[in-house]
Amino acid sequence: MAYLVVTLIGLAFGAADQYLGSRSIVLGPWASTAAQMSAPWLLLAFSVGITQQRARRAAVLGLVVTASALFGYFAMTYSPVEIRIWTFHRFTSGMVAVTTTGYNPAYIAAGLVTGPVFGWLGHRWRVRRSLISAALVAGALCLEPLARWVTGQLWPPAPVWTVEVALGAVVAAVFAYAIIAWRRDGAAVPDP
Repeated sequence: MAYLVVTLIGLAFGAADQYLGSRSIVLGPWASTAAQMSAPWLLLAFSVGITQQRARRAAVLGLVVTASALFGYFAMTYSPVEIRIWTFHRFTSGMVAVTTTGYNPAYIAAGLVTGPVFGWLGHRWRVRRSLISAALVAGALCLEPLARWVTGQLWPPAPVWTVEVALGAVVAAVFAYAIIAWRRDGAAVPDP
């Protein structure tokens, strides 16, 4: 049952992300920029991992949610919602084209690695309040704009990136509070 739920969550997340990006004419350029962020995809796998007591299952579910989110993203691109004259042939040929061209194969490969890793990190946060898990999640939010600037992919508008960094700072503060409370309550010292 967990696999079905996680698959549906992933499909919905990916489809919603792609749909948001396609609405930039109506919503403004922030929608396209927000839809291109990587950190929310990492948070998705991390959030699924938090729900799991066992590390292996957390990693597998991180992979499942990421793979289904990728499928949902690409499928929405060629869905009847996005294409006025939809045919199954157009859908299948479009899916092959979009998943095998440009940067997309690299994004898919990265997702298939980071999904299980962040699922596992979510598990580590749940069971040990892992400082590494907290640092990687907050770092993904706070440092994505810098990484995109270095690679020449920091698209406007700037307030989108400011919100992401601010959210990262809030997440870091919440993690720090949780680690302090964990230690104060006599739990085991978190892993570094």
